[in-house]
Amino acid sequence: MKKLLIISVLSITLFSCNDSKKTEEMDKNPDLTVQDKIAMANGFEKFDSISQLKFTFNVKVEDSLRSSRRWTWNIKEGKISLTEKDSTMSYTKKDSLADDKKYIDERFVNDSYWLLFPYQLKWSNAEYSEVKKANAPISGDELQMMSVKYPSDGGYTPGDTYDIYFDDDYMIKEWVYKASGGGREMATTWEDYQNFDGVKIAKKHKTKDGNFELYFTDIEVND
Repeated sequence: MKKLLIISVLSITLFSCNDSKKTEEMDKNPDLTVQDKIAMANGFEKFDSISQLKFTFNVKVEDSLRSSRRWTWNIKEGKISLTEKDSTMSYTKKDSLADDKKYIDERFVNDSYWLLFPYQLKWSNAEYSEVKKANAPISGDELQMMSVKYPSDGGYTPGDTYDIYFDDDYMIKEWVYKASGGGREMATTWEDYQNFDGVKIAKKHKTKDGNFELYFTDIEVND
């Protein structure tokens, strides 16, 4: 047990040193935007080597499991499968989708945004505010903050905005989702990060009162 503990401590120390070195290198590169740095801090450069990603998206409200969706994404082929309530449906992601496939695609977009939002900063067409220091809404910690606003047309939720709060290593710690038109807002944590062969994923998001919790299980990252 003592030997295992020493190995675990050494591994954590090694990852921390590597992360610090990576942050220093990014900060020295004038060509990188803040969104580039956030994506890279989460292992964006490793994503191209992945052939398949599996995960289960879960939502719990007041200790009641409201949603549980199991996804298999064959990235190279663009094929996506959803297993929900003992039923499996699949489709191939492309520009034009049949109406019966849009049901799956809308849920996949939502669930994968939560899973890989740092990468969406590279993939999506969004507007970014200037970075400033601000107190995070849940912890109250002073962090860096940037607003990410999506276009008012196109997509399933046009005009939505996310205020993201991140540390000096460009890891998101909290965010506030703001629905378009001044509607619903919700602040959640970004926590329980795990490194999957270079791909870093926050496995848990919850509100300050703990009544809402969104979390991922059964994550598999395959080359």
